[in-house]
Amino acid sequence: MSPDLELAADRSLLGRTSTVERLADILRSRIIEGYFAPGQRLAEDSIGSALGVSRNTLREAFRLLTHERLLVHELNRGVFVCKLTVDDLVDVYRVRKLVECGAVRGLDGRPPDVTDMAKSVSQGEQAMKAADWRALGTANMVFHQAVAALAGSPRVDELMRGVLAELRLHFHSMSDPRRFHEPYLERNREILKVIETGDGPAADRLLHKYLDDSEHQLVEAYRSAAG
Repeated sequence: MSPDLELAADRSLLGRTSTVERLADILRSRIIEGYFAPGQRLAEDSIGSALGVSRNTLREAFRLLTHERLLVHELNRGVFVCKLTVDDLVDVYRVRKLVECGAVRGLDGRPPDVTDMAKSVSQGEQAMKAADWRALGTANMVFHQAVAALAGSPRVDELMRGVLAELRLHFHSMSDPRRFHEPYLERNREILKVIETGDGPAADRLLHKYLDDSEHQLVEAYRSAAG
């Protein structure tokens, strides 16, 4: 299905009154899901038509996402999905370690509600069986959003959505998405099992190593592509 048709399916999510924030949320979600690649130009006419919104509303949403470093406006050329650097990647992981590891470290020994995490692992298993590597990456994003949600903070949730959208742009650097995503599904299961026990320090150790390994793989992929 083409990106425009995918966006048309999102039109109902805008509700009766289109808001800039909701439109930005839809586009951000599509970036997290891997529908837009770094450097891709976002055509106002086709996106506005697909979602049934005015050009002014769409431009306001673009401005919000530009502020979040997901889009960039180039004079006389239009709006493009950002191309991120190794420094951007390292900074994204710095934030992830602070947020995600902090969220699990804060567990008080009581088993938390892990419904969303368990559901994302199940979705990842289905994606792997279907050899849908983009969907597997999306399931992984959902897992980590749920990890951050253990902090119980709407502000952390909002921050994490932006961080994960940036992270998804980095995934496009992986020449073999299966080789990158597949091993982390098993590690998600392992982290989930520990979180279910409420053992925050143990989950913190597993998650920190996980993030270190993922960061190293992506940095190496960037450097290889640049070399």
